[in-house]
Amino acid sequence: MRILLLGYGKMGKTIEQIAIERGHSIVGKIDVQNRADMEKLQTADVDVAIEFSSPESAFENIIYCLKKGWPIVCGTTGWLDRRTEVEALCKAQSGSFFYASNYSIGVNLFFRLNRMLARLMNGHEYQSSMTEIHHIHKLDAPSGTAITLAEGIIEEMGNVDGWKLAPENEEGYLQILAERRGEVPGTHIVRYESEVDTIEISHTAHNRQGFALGAVVAAEWLPGKFGVFGMNDLLKI
Repeated sequence: MRILLLGYGKMGKTIEQIAIERGHSIVGKIDVQNRADMEKLQTADVDVAIEFSSPESAFENIIYCLKKGWPIVCGTTGWLDRRTEVEALCKAQSGSFFYASNYSIGVNLFFRLNRMLARLMNGHEYQSSMTEIHHIHKLDAPSGTAITLAEGIIEEMGNVDGWKLAPENEEGYLQILAERRGEVPGTHIVRYESEVDTIEISHTAHNRQGFALGAVVAAEWLPGKFGVFGMNDLLKI
């Protein structure tokens, strides 16, 4: 399979390594410095694009790929205020778009566990909160993974109306503390506190391999399918 990489930072390099190990070829490595090189590629040159760039570049990259007819797998967060535009274009173009805030299989199982726990906690006297910890190079806060976890809690609990980024704290809102430390790949802690006890669940990534592998597996799965997809479609969970 011929893969176009959009974003060639640490994540892009890890994806490249895994893709090559799995027998694929990289037909382009596009970053801020050489974005014009993407326009030299013909439609037939690319089987699928994998987008891990930046919040500022992601939207334009996705739109360009959809217009070219390239299936695109995106893992960049921080641009989702324009997601409805992407999905509308994908439908209009009969395109293929795969998005996940996190491609780790373990994290996606954690998403399901998070919903189950929120459902159990609904109606009990607990205050929910979350802490997410990432490396100092991460541009958005809170992380896309934290927002997905928060959305799961909000949908399952009747007393949570939305989320707020700490130090904001408002009754009825889930508070998210976003910390940036060293080279931490990603840690997410969901917490429920009452006057008598605390219940926590957490996921800690040890490296980027799980995220990158999931993105490559999604890229292998996407070609030939049309529409908007996510990890639930891939993993059947």
